[in-house]
Amino acid sequence: MRAITYTEPGGPEVLRLTDRPPLEPGPGEVLVRLALAGVNPTDWKSRSAAQPGPGGQVPGQDGAGTVEAVGQGVDPAIRGERVWVWEAAWQRPWGTAAEYTVVPARQAVPMGPDPSFELGAALGIPFLTAHRCLTLGESVPDRMGPGSLTGHTVLVQGGAGAVGNAAIQLARWADATVIATVSSPRKAQLAAAAGASHVVDYRQQDVVAEVRKVAPRGVDTIVEVSAARNAAVDAQVVGMHGAVAMYADDGGAEVTIPVRAQMGPNARWNFVLVYTQPERAKVIGVEDVNAALLDGALRVGEEAGLPLHVFPLAETARAHQAVQDGAVGKVLIDVAA
Repeated sequence: MRAITYTEPGGPEVLRLTDRPPLEPGPGEVLVRLALAGVNPTDWKSRSAAQPGPGGQVPGQDGAGTVEAVGQGVDPAIRGERVWVWEAAWQRPWGTAAEYTVVPARQAVPMGPDPSFELGAALGIPFLTAHRCLTLGESVPDRMGPGSLTGHTVLVQGGAGAVGNAAIQLARWADATVIATVSSPRKAQLAAAAGASHVVDYRQQDVVAEVRKVAPRGVDTIVEVSAARNAAVDAQVVGMHGAVAMYADDGGAEVTIPVRAQMGPNARWNFVLVYTQPERAKVIGVEDVNAALLDGALRVGEEAGLPLHVFPLAETARAHQAVQDGAVGKVLIDVAA
């Protein structure tokens, strides 16, 4: 099978298109013939720093395709199912930048006949991260579904990013009022297309004043991409028993929080890494994201605020570089191309 592999950490140039022996699913596993793979920031960060195992590493956590074979203990009825795959390469050598991958059966989620493989490959890390961010606060439920966030207000800092887009879509599915911040008119259009109720250009507008117009008593949840830059704003707009969920360190690796100002509302400041979140939260996240998918609530593409950038498998290095350079939208790999 064709697969992208790297045998040492480094830049995109360490990625090589290789021909590897076919994979066989072990007990409890499924073999997935991939159509598309998603590329996330953690893919290039791991490639840059982590030493791969002796056989090399196939990158890629997310993907979508069809179950080709099942291992012992897996219901054979799943063969032929269209699935989306999550965390394929987490502590495993077989990621999704390949014609096939092998994952534990629960990491290949049936997506039905209707959603596109482009959408399936875009779920995984961004949507599971967004789900975790949206369900951490004391004032919100830990399960999401239609109506679960009715009467709640969510602030998405960085509404044009992949996680920001996912947070907007999931929060709107749950009936929240969503405020998104962006840095340009172009990104404002994308956040609005994703479903944001209100969009604030932080380079042109006073974020605190604009948020307080919508939520005078503060917001329930803040999905935060850049806590180092935004902590002072977050502290002024988080509401009673509200939560700030920090899932990235864009703009700085350290954050300063005004302690006394956060004691009054009993605010929570949470750190989120989807790979190591508690098992129950992971299970719930997968179930809820798939429910939103099957409900027809999730979309990709320009009209959904998430432009797609698709590269052939042989150009995976370019795909990694695009994500590393901050491509706006979702970068995918067409495994068959």
